[in-house]
Amino acid sequence: MSRYAHGSNPAARVILVVADVMALILGLWILMYLLDANRANDLVDFVHRSANWLAGWSRDLFTFDEAWARVVAGYGLAAVVYLFIGHAVAGRIRR
Repeated sequence: MSRYAHGSNPAARVILVVADVMALILGLWILMYLLDANRANDLVDFVHRSANWLAGWSRDLFTFDEAWARVVAGYGLAAVVYLFIGHAVAGRIRR
């Protein structure tokens, strides 16, 4: 059975896709940060600005000594929350 069941509610499908794309952007920024991507690159800049906007509420929530730990925890928390809430709401709409 596929992840998006045949005949499911289109609104639930849209919510799932939006939540997944938001988490993907946040995860992509975490990966780019850890791999020390070139910040002057337009794609890296776009992903960084988008991730900053998406994780505005959690970006500076943790105060680890290491910068990489702050990035992983702050942006990672936002990604997990968006996935959890998006999938919970979509599951509720399907019922």
